[in-house]
Amino acid sequence: MRPSIEKFAEKGFLLSALLSASITIFIFSFMFLFSLPLFKGGHIAQFLRLGWNPYDGKFGVLPMMVGTVIIASFAILIATPFGIGCSALISVFSQRNFGRFLRKLVEFMTGIPTVVYSFVAIFLLVPLVREIFQKGTGMCVLTASIMLALLILPTIVLFLTDAFNSVPKSYLNAAEALGATPVQKLIYVIIPSAWKGIISGLVLAAGRAVGDTMISLMIAGNALQIPKGLSDAARTLTAHIALIIASDYESPEFKSIFVCGLILFVFTMLIVLVLRLLGYFEILRER
Repeated sequence: MRPSIEKFAEKGFLLSALLSASITIFIFSFMFLFSLPLFKGGHIAQFLRLGWNPYDGKFGVLPMMVGTVIIASFAILIATPFGIGCSALISVFSQRNFGRFLRKLVEFMTGIPTVVYSFVAIFLLVPLVREIFQKGTGMCVLTASIMLALLILPTIVLFLTDAFNSVPKSYLNAAEALGATPVQKLIYVIIPSAWKGIISGLVLAAGRAVGDTMISLMIAGNALQIPKGLSDAARTLTAHIALIIASDYESPEFKSIFVCGLILFVFTMLIVLVLRLLGYFEILRER
């Protein structure tokens, strides 16, 4: 009876894996098929380096690519120190019950819709940023980066907390026997031992930052320009896809949406590749 159940479960997992892979390949093929005329016509370079002005025949997505990288990068820079500190508070410095409460609170934050973050930012953060810079509407790179950092913070905290908790107890006991303080254990034992989990959490958080639409759409300003400062408005690739309305399926404006999708897809593939390489290097290190 037991072997038959195991075989059934094995086939079920195999079917799930094949289905997931097939859907991924189908999505990539779909986007590539609609982008293929651009590759054949030799217009792909124009899409990647020019600005966006459909009335002048320019359909470049370079400003959106730069805006995506800048906003996501600043969000990671803002969220990383807070994520490390919160994870250390949960795993190292707090009492067990208080640490569990903080973790439950972080898990609750993962279920808050992004539109809620955006509305809160419009009424609280945007006026504050506008008063600080004394120019613009307050919907800019800094505003979007701060709220995006708040959005990805739970992802970083949960991954880093699990990474910190996975450090062998023997390492911590040895550090305590040598008289190490909790801060010394965190800096010299826990963080070096949990580097793989830390990088994995940051990489996945970066993927979520790049893939978010609502925050960038509502509070980044949606300006078709390469931002030169934190107070400048910008548009991301995901917001651009959501905003573009093309009536003609053969128009360059419509096909540019699929170029944006391909760029985001490639970025996701790079994230998966980085995680796989981390696992490969970890296996080599253990050997």
